[in-house]
Amino acid sequence: MVAKTTTKKKTTKKEMNENNHANNLLDSLTPAEITAELDKYIIGQENAKKSVAIALRNRARRKMVDSDIKDEIAPKNIIMIGPTGVGKTEIARRLSKLSGAPFIKVEATKYTEVGYVGRDVESMIRDLVNMSVNLVRYEMRELVRTKAEKNAEDIIVDLLMVKYRKSRSSSSETKTEMRNRLRKDLKAGNLEEDMVKITISQPPMPFVEVLPSTGFSDIDADFQNIINSIMPPKDKEKSVSVKEARKILVEEEYDKLIDIEKLNSEAISRTEEMGIVFIDEIDKLCASGHKLGPDISREGVQRDILPIVEGSAIHTRYGMVRSDHILFIAAGAFHTSKPSDLIPELQGRFPIRVELDSLSKEDLKSILTQPKNALTKQYEALLATEGIQLSYAQDAVDEIAEIAWEVNAKTENIGARRLHTIMEKLLEDISFNAPNLKEKVVTIDKKYVVTRLKGIIEDRDMSRYIL
Repeated sequence: MVAKTTTKKKTTKKEMNENNHANNLLDSLTPAEITAELDKYIIGQENAKKSVAIALRNRARRKMVDSDIKDEIAPKNIIMIGPTGVGKTEIARRLSKLSGAPFIKVEATKYTEVGYVGRDVESMIRDLVNMSVNLVRYEMRELVRTKAEKNAEDIIVDLLMVKYRKSRSSSSETKTEMRNRLRKDLKAGNLEEDMVKITISQPPMPFVEVLPSTGFSDIDADFQNIINSIMPPKDKEKSVSVKEARKILVEEEYDKLIDIEKLNSEAISRTEEMGIVFIDEIDKLCASGHKLGPDISREGVQRDILPIVEGSAIHTRYGMVRSDHILFIAAGAFHTSKPSDLIPELQGRFPIRVELDSLSKEDLKSILTQPKNALTKQYEALLATEGIQLSYAQDAVDEIAEIAWEVNAKTENIGARRLHTIMEKLLEDISFNAPNLKEKVVTIDKKYVVTRLKGIIEDRDMSRYIL
């Protein structure tokens, strides 16, 4: 017996875990609890966190509205205004992990006006739908995981039966006894390296490659589907280990057990009702006042974004998706422009504006030590793999924050991102020599920080280049 399966791109558990929490998590979290979750990773910026928490809670509230007014409740889109490195992107990252809803972060500068070479703005909704499909697929796979693994196990036992029956033709063991013994050995992990033959169906390669351009980002996949329906897949017999066969067969069983139409329908519904799009660098779309050159395209991108934020139907490979109730959160530094430089129609679609504060010395100290993913904790964990016990004196933390604040003040202010470069320079020698260090307990104090960084800070031009 030869098992037949098809090769498909896998959606790994790790990828899904990055964006998947319990589906109804936000339904039970109050705005204060949402803010508390963000506080674990983001220092300060209370106004921004409060606005985001209310916006997310309103998504859950709208789901519970039964009357006809439900369709009239539009999301209150947000613009976050503040210099680089103060937490705008970090808020977006944490929302993606917290929300359990379809979420994508996009860069406004990647899009071009219709008619120009580049990505069209509708592709952000298609990407959001793809994320939603992946989330729903993962949840459905979890529901049928036990059955899929059981079916794959049955197939592997059948394959092993064929293999061992030939080599043990003189054995008095009955088929039932052999099957039970093989199943027991399989569950015990004794047969993982045994080789079995399976048939893999490989989709045909298209004769023509379709290059997606503006407005046609889904054509390539659609064209591949057409080719697959016309040309039969090629079967290829392959010998693989039981361990590898299990992975392939479980994936095949998932495809058999999951209702694709139901998956797509749920994904589209979740996109329309709970989707969140974070548009970063929106200030780069502001025109400089000229009516020639790139300014025309920038304003054109704004006008292309407008109907999507306003509410329109977008074609995707899974069906039509309406963007009426998708929440849009935009962010920008607005160093050389201001929100009022956006076209008036787009301004009106972002009624909530939140200004994020520049980081003080105290903020930088807190960022170094308090968040769950604090930089000091990251380096401690990295060097612990080499047997190095790294710790920081309080005066060292104070000095690092002081230097970061000073360099930001003298050169370009890049906020907390300055800490990344400073910490890397500070621990460069320790990281390089860690495998050979005899002293396994290392304490970073103020003297060490000053020795490593003070000369660089005093050289204004060198600080620009290195820090």
